[in-house]
Amino acid sequence: MDASAAEIRVLGCLLEKQRTTPDQYPLSLNALRLACNQSTSRDPVVDYDEPTIRAALDALSRRGWVRLASGAGSRAVKYRHLFDEALSLDGAEVSLLAVLMLRGPQTAAELRQRTERLHRFQPGEVEATLERLLERELAAHHPNRPGERGERFAQLLGVAAGQPVGPGREPVQSPHEQDDQLAGRVSRLEEEVARLWDALDRRES
Repeated sequence: MDASAAEIRVLGCLLEKQRTTPDQYPLSLNALRLACNQSTSRDPVVDYDEPTIRAALDALSRRGWVRLASGAGSRAVKYRHLFDEALSLDGAEVSLLAVLMLRGPQTAAELRQRTERLHRFQPGEVEATLERLLERELAAHHPNRPGERGERFAQLLGVAAGQPVGPGREPVQSPHEQDDQLAGRVSRLEEEVARLWDALDRRES
């Protein structure tokens, strides 16, 4: 999937606020802006304006992940997510993905700690939930940077804010992408071997 950084941040905020402040959910555009730009529980901190958030909401709506949810008599336009319904996700899966969207790659231990307000995980449930997300290619193992320890995981819905692919940082790859790359390397090696055999045959003749 190729959701933008702004889409990932907006969606992550909707997922988080539904669970942590249900009395304030659905969210208005202004509430979403404050949630996206808050300085706690966000890595990195961003400064999105309303046009950026509105554009992200429009894109998420086209994906079928967000819709308007203003009730009768409501003075502000509000938004809710349809993410769990669209992708058939349970509460544990949604909670882990929300933290990965808002905080970037995490270890299982970090996820367990940072999802305390979103979902009550039983022993071993974080790891089992990660396995399901890996199987569905909604998450993947993320390479560690120098000095980092512990197996880390990242969401595969799109590029999260502050997680661009660049020098010294490898892109996160799904198992399907890894298989495709391996098949490509094998094919190139086979072509090279065939070329060498052909050259050797011509030299001997």
